[in-house]
Parts: sequence; C-alpha cells; structure tokens
Amino acid sequence: MSAQTAALLPRASRPVDRRRHQRVAVALLGRYMLTSRQEFPCQSVDMSPGGLRLVAPVKGLIGERIVVYLEHVGRIEGQVVRHTDLGLALTVAATARKRDKLASQLTWLANRHALGLPEDRRHERIVPRQTVVSLAIGDAGPLAARLIDVSLSGAALSLIEQPAIGTPVVIGKTPGRVVRYFEGGVAVEFMLPLSPDRFDENIVL
Repeated sequence: MSAQTAALLPRASRPVDRRRHQRVAVALLGRYMLTSRQEFPCQSVDMSPGGLRLVAPVKGLIGERIVVYLEHVGRIEGQVVRHTDLGLALTVAATARKRDKLASQLTWLANRHALGLPEDRRHERIVPRQTVVSLAIGDAGPLAARLIDVSLSGAALSLIEQPAIGTPVVIGKTPGRVVRYFEGGVAVEFMLPLSPDRFDENIVL
C-alpha cells in the first residue's frame, strides 16, 4: 500500500504497526490482578510504552484485561494478547500522556545502572498510622525501628544502626533488602510489592 493510499483511508482502517514502540529489557518485580481479582507475583521481561511481557505463574485468557503493578513504574492496565513459555504478553491501555511517561521511565530504567543514578522514587508514598515496627537484620533478632514512609515497593526507616547495602531485612513480616542510606536511616526495597488493596494509612507490614 502506498503512502498516498494509506493517507486516504479512515484512521480506523489503517494498518497498525504493532512494533512502533522500542522494547526495553527490564527485569522488574511486581504483581498482577486478573478479572477474577486474584493476584499473583510476576516479573517483567521487556517493555515498551505499548506492550509488556511478563514471567507469570497464571497466564489468564487471551483478551482478558489485567492490572499490573511494577516496581519503579506503578500501575499498568492492559489486555492479554498471547501466552509465552514462561508467562504472557499484553498490550498497554494508556493515554498518550501516560505512554510518554512510560517512555521516560523506561529510558531512566535502561540507563540508571550505566549512569550510576540513584534509586527511583516514582511510587506514591504514604505515612502509616502505625510507625513503630520490628526490624530483623539478617539472622539477628528484631530491633525497634520507626517507619518514615511506605510505598508499594519499599519503605524508609529511621534507625541508628545502618546495615550494609544489600543486607536482607524483615520489616514486621515483610521481607526486603537495604538499598540506600540517608541521614538517620535506610531505604528498604521489598522482595515483592505490596498489594494495592491494602495500601493505605492503616497498613501493617
């Protein structure tokens, strides 16, 4: 089909270039929810502003709409378009503005390690009502710590002792690892993101 002929077609009749978005290989932990409202853990394989491929234990139905929460990216809505050996692929349902934001996030994610950029803080953060928590560091017994804020993917804690970066910790019953220091405390990244259904000021880790 010539460019002139394509220009004369109604927009809905024009062929769709399904690979118009460049895919970026990113391994991000997350969770996804099927239309049954069942939630499962997942990990991204690659992503573009228009599509996403996941390693996922339950593949859902072709055409099923799902909601995905990925660390550093947040909420993504889409539709299952095919199954893969390890999971599923979906198209991303988003406005042009949301796609532009995703493109910026993917650029950041693709370059953060090469450029030595700091950890992202794109997730919404809340201050829970219950701020006093127990913190188990490695194999050591629990210590008292105070939550400064919490996001779906991690938490900031106020404490005197600062474990080494990468140290496994458990906040209450929520496992994670230390990813950053700041004055008077540490930032912890959860092993799996929290469920959005319980993400409010009454959350107990």
